[in-house]
Amino acid sequence: MGYAQLVIGPAGSGKSTYCSSLHRHCETAGRSIHIVNLDPAAEQFDYPVAMDIRELICLDDVMEELGLGPNGALMYCMEELEDNLDDWLTDELDNYMDDDYLVFDCPGQIELFSHVPVLRNFVEHLKSKNFNVCVVYLLDSQFITDVTKFISGCMASLSAMVQLELPHVNILSKMDLVTNKRDIGNYLNPQGQVLLSELNQRMAPQFFKLNKALIDLVDQYSMVSFVPLDLRKESSIRYILSQIDNCIQYGEDADVKVKDFDPEDIDD
Repeated sequence: MGYAQLVIGPAGSGKSTYCSSLHRHCETAGRSIHIVNLDPAAEQFDYPVAMDIRELICLDDVMEELGLGPNGALMYCMEELEDNLDDWLTDELDNYMDDDYLVFDCPGQIELFSHVPVLRNFVEHLKSKNFNVCVVYLLDSQFITDVTKFISGCMASLSAMVQLELPHVNILSKMDLVTNKRDIGNYLNPQGQVLLSELNQRMAPQFFKLNKALIDLVDQYSMVSFVPLDLRKESSIRYILSQIDNCIQYGEDADVKVKDFDPEDIDD
């Protein structure tokens, strides 16, 4: 059985930085992981790339040959990946052992994990290859400046949860850049009535029922919660990784190692 993280989130949310920091952390801890680039527009990496979609298709080539803009060309590239799941991706996955740990660094186009089926089909292919997969959804903590943006972030995450139907770990990234962590703390352990009051103050009365429905979804059903990530702290990375490992049951099927002993020692 293999293990995989699917790292998604809006553009600029820190996905590649997370992958790079995770690789360094695991390397220091003596743990092996493999980072896979699924962004056909990526150019530079701070981590060793184990697999690269650009070996299959490159964004610049698509833009030049088909005359598409950046977003249209990226969608074309991802559809090309979808068409080659049984060929290119399968051949690449065959290079890894059953217990290898892969981290897929995905593009930031939100439609890829909100309503376009590319990533869903990608995940189904991984599962067919006996991979346990967890989604790691990153949201820039500096984006969470008021209740409206917090609810927007929750709904985007929830959309990905519904579309992909996988265990989710939602992360507030770039906590090391936040100057007033108290404001962010209000959204790490949100109080429903407080959120509703703040939301109603910002919205017209005709939206009050909608506001209550949204807050109830977040509060009563505990559908979406975020874990802060401060890359300056190894303990923060370690905690995030433990949450993900728990979701994908990493290490639970490892063989128990029994220490050899001399029967004569028992008599002693």
